[in-house]
Amino acid sequence: MSYAGDLTPQEAWDLLESDERAILVDVRTNGEWNQIGVPDLTALNKDTQFIEWVTAYGPNVHFLTQLAQAGITPGDGTPIIFLCRSGNRSIGAATVATEEGYGPAYNVLEGFEGDADLYGQRTINGWKLRGLPFTTYGAGE
Repeated sequence: MSYAGDLTPQEAWDLLESDERAILVDVRTNGEWNQIGVPDLTALNKDTQFIEWVTAYGPNVHFLTQLAQAGITPGDGTPIIFLCRSGNRSIGAATVATEEGYGPAYNVLEGFEGDADLYGQRTINGWKLRGLPFTTYGAGE
């Protein structure tokens, strides 16, 4: 594994709650943020950072620059928790962040929406279905 490890959605929440430096970065697309919703960290007095891993035009070539613009500095030891729809894109983000000296960087297993059931619906697991806070108000803004 080339990043710090995988966390369940609850473990991600617990780390965000217990470590004031921990940051959640949602790497889904703008469309996903606006149509499906986003994690709500207001109970922790934190904001989710929204940085697309892949844009509508392909890989986000500004990903690392946008991490830095979010106030994250390589080598400072800030725990970064990456979240996508199902826990796949966020692996790439965690890997690249680690390679560039960020982190420890973690991937959230199951992602925001979780795995698809036999009918293609995301009804099995994930941040939302685990009962963690989320909102559709102001998503991705």
